[in-house]
Amino acid sequence: MKTNKIHRFQTISEYHRFRGLPQPEHPLISLVNFEEMKNTDDYDQTSWSMDFYSIALKRNINGKIKYGQQKYDFDEGVLFFIAPNQMFSIQAEVDKIFKTTGWMLLIHPDFLWGSSLAQKIKKYDYFDYAINEALFLSEKEETSLITILQNIKQEYQSNIDKFSQDLIIAQLELFLKYADRFYNRQFLTRKINNHQILNRLEELLNFYFENNQISDRGLPTVQNIAENLNVSANYLSSLLKVLTGLTTQQHIHNKLIEKAKETLTTTHLSVAEIAYKLGFEYPQSFSKLFKTKTKFSPLEYRKSFN
Repeated sequence: MKTNKIHRFQTISEYHRFRGLPQPEHPLISLVNFEEMKNTDDYDQTSWSMDFYSIALKRNINGKIKYGQQKYDFDEGVLFFIAPNQMFSIQAEVDKIFKTTGWMLLIHPDFLWGSSLAQKIKKYDYFDYAINEALFLSEKEETSLITILQNIKQEYQSNIDKFSQDLIIAQLELFLKYADRFYNRQFLTRKINNHQILNRLEELLNFYFENNQISDRGLPTVQNIAENLNVSANYLSSLLKVLTGLTTQQHIHNKLIEKAKETLTTTHLSVAEIAYKLGFEYPQSFSKLFKTKTKFSPLEYRKSFN
């Protein structure tokens, strides 16, 4: 049996060498063609980590590939984003042959140094999505993004001058904004899968609040909820924001307030007892959140029903 390998790449040049590619034309940014990469036969035994950003647009993989918890057919273009130092793995199905086509853009953080994108890139949540939360592209969307990638390549292949970095950064930012738009489209159009997540979230919160899980284990965190739903925390919050206008944390708080209202109006428990029952260490924290959400203190709310 093969043992799991970990490949870590500190530089783009290192990655090029591993893939049997020529030296990059620019040490800090490179667009590579998957068809020119050297194939490896141990994808399902390998974990990867890179010290730079990777944006991969893949298509035409022969068979199904398992990313995270889900398996996908790659009949259409698929786009996924990997941040520096993020560990990921690819598991192929037995007897399937890789015939990947597409492009991969590699960007070292040093290339962004001093630009507006150096910090802004961290605000694009999809760099922290799990690998199984890839973006599925329509043919028209894929064409638009490939055009931008080719513009980036053309710019760094030209004679580098004082405008080069700004022009590449502008193209890269345009690419990321389009990806943001396309992810929002996917949240809306993949209704069955996304609404299943929404339904499972509701069931999970009901389980927490109706089965004494809160008093025993404390309030659920966004990370806890996401792990139980087999998605990343950022992906879940982004999905919920598009579908409901609320983040995961707001959903948790709303369910908590709903339970607090029920307890205040159907029991004689003190505010402190209710706070502890709902996972709060300090009653003052519970009262503050309740008033923020309802405009009433817990006692004022109880009195309004008497």
